[in-house]
Amino acid sequence: MAKVTISSVIDAPVEKVWARIRDFNGLPDWHPRMVESRIEDGKDATTIGCVRNFQLASGARLREKLLDFSDQNFLVSYSILETPQPLTNHKATLQLRRVTDGDRTYAEWTASFDAAPEEADKLAEGMGANVFQGGFNALKSHFAGQS
Repeated sequence: MAKVTISSVIDAPVEKVWARIRDFNGLPDWHPRMVESRIEDGKDATTIGCVRNFQLASGARLREKLLDFSDQNFLVSYSILETPQPLTNHKATLQLRRVTDGDRTYAEWTASFDAAPEEADKLAEGMGANVFQGGFNALKSHFAGQS
């Protein structure tokens, strides 16, 4: 099983960062690689089991299922149901934590998945650098200079 962990510190209070990312259907609002998203079957984006169907800037489509959601813990977990990438048994968690020194946010995005040994490292590297770090960079840029 391949594992990815990317973390960052964002110069904004955890409540503000969470408000920006908490919508499971809102990836296109804050992540530069995502261009369109919808929740299937008319479910609410905070309903455990709802499925988001979204498109990447590359044109690829993915479907992901919400596994856990907590406003109290600033946490969202999901699994990939369909992707053009050769991986299975995917589970990811994005969690925010309060940093009291400077009223900042510690953000951590983790994932685990199965893939062929010759593909696993490349997939993990791409997921970490392009998706997770790319999202954190966008958040850091968004909050730069805000109080």
